[in-house]
Amino acid sequence: MALVRGAPRVSLLANRSIFNQFRPCVAARSFSDKGLAKTAANSAPETMTGHLIYTQEHLALKESLRKIIDQEINPHVDQWEAEGEFPAHKVFKVLGNAGFLGVNKPVEYGGLGLDFSYSMAVAEELGNIRCGGVPMAIGVQTDMTTPALARFGSHELKTEFLIPSIMGDKVACLGVSEVGAGSDVSSIKTKAVKKGDEYVINGGKMWTTNGTQADWMCLLANTSDGPPHRNKSLICLPMNLPGVHVARKIDKLGMWSSDTAEVYFDDVHVPCKNVIGQEGMGFTYQMLQFQEERLWAATNILVMMDNIIQETIQYTRQRKIFTQPVLHHQSVYFRLAELQTEVELLRSLAYRAIALYIKGNDVTKLASMAKLKAGRLARELSDSCLQFWGGMGFTSDVLVSRFYRDARLISIGGGADEVMLEIISKYMEMLPRK
Repeated sequence: MALVRGAPRVSLLANRSIFNQFRPCVAARSFSDKGLAKTAANSAPETMTGHLIYTQEHLALKESLRKIIDQEINPHVDQWEAEGEFPAHKVFKVLGNAGFLGVNKPVEYGGLGLDFSYSMAVAEELGNIRCGGVPMAIGVQTDMTTPALARFGSHELKTEFLIPSIMGDKVACLGVSEVGAGSDVSSIKTKAVKKGDEYVINGGKMWTTNGTQADWMCLLANTSDGPPHRNKSLICLPMNLPGVHVARKIDKLGMWSSDTAEVYFDDVHVPCKNVIGQEGMGFTYQMLQFQEERLWAATNILVMMDNIIQETIQYTRQRKIFTQPVLHHQSVYFRLAELQTEVELLRSLAYRAIALYIKGNDVTKLASMAKLKAGRLARELSDSCLQFWGGMGFTSDVLVSRFYRDARLISIGGGADEVMLEIISKYMEMLPRK
C-alpha cells in the first residue's frame, strides 16, 4: 500500500503501530548468492536500546524501507548490473509512493517534514541494496539535487520540480562536474548568459549520475563574470529542452547499474525564474549541498561494509586451507576484527556529525573527515576481504568483488580525498598563506 501525501505522512511516524499498517507487503528475502546473503543484523547498533540518534520511529522507517529493498530492488540487481542500467522511474515511483524520496523535505511539497537524521537513516538502510549504483542514484535524487531547491527555491520551482521528484514522478540529476573541473567546482566553464527574461546556456557536464534517464538537472553555471565564488547560480534545467544533448553513456569501472552521462548544452534557453534562490549564490548553495552529500556517502557505506565482513566470515568458515577453515587462522580473524572496529569508528563519527548538523551546526570539517575515512576504509576493507575469498573473490559472482569495484568511487566522487584533506586542513587553520 502506498503512503499518502503531505501532512498525513508525518502523523504515521508519530506512532509506530500506526506506521506498521502502511508498510508494503513483501515476500521473504531471496538473493542469488546461494545462502551467503546473511547480514550483520544481529550486531547492528539499531538492535540496541538507547541509540545515539535513532528512535523507534527511525527504526520503523528503516524496517519499512528494508522490505521494499528486499521485494522491489535486490531480486533484480544482478540483471540491472548486467544491463548497465536500472529502471529509475519505476524504482523511484515505488520509493516515492512510500515517502522515502522526501523524508526531510517540507510537508507542503509532499515530504515527511522530518529532520535530517531520518534522511540519514534512509541512507544507511539503502546500504542493504546489493550494489553501489542504485543507492547512489537514489542519493542523488534525495540529498544531492534537491536540498538547495527545498531550502531556497521559489514556490513555483518547488511545485514544478520538487514535488514530482519527491513523489518519484521525475528523475533528477546534478550538473556540477566538468571535464576540467571535477573536485574544483570554482573552475567550471558552463555559462548561462542572460538575454531578456531567459538564460542562454552553453557548455557541458561530465560524470552525471542518472543523466540518461533524468527529467531535470540541478545545474551549476556561471551567470556573470565576477569572482568564482560569486558568479555562479543553480538552475533547474528540464532535460527535454532543445539544445540539451546526452552525448554518451559512460562505461565505468564500477557502479554498473547506475547510468552516468556526458551532457552538452548548445544555446539552451531557460527562464530566469528557474534560478534557485538568488543569482550568484549557486556556489554557496552547492557547498551546503555538499555537506549533506558527504554525510550521505559516509552513512550509506556502513551497512554494506558490515555485510561484506559478515559474508566473508561465513565464507572463510566454510573454505578450508591446509585442512582447517580459513577463518581459524589468527591473521584472518584478527584482520576482520580490526576492520569491524574501523567501521564502528566511522559509524560513531557519522552519527556525531549528523547529531550536530540537525542542531544547526556547521559540520563541514566532520563531514569531510567522514567522507575521507569512508572512501579509504571502503578500499581497505574491500581489498582485505576479497583476498580472503581467494579465486572466488576475483569473479563477478560474489558481492565482495562488486563492492571492490563500486567502493573505489567514494574517494573520488563528491570531492576527492585530497579535497577533503584540504578542507580539514583549512578548518585546522594550518594551510599555508597564499
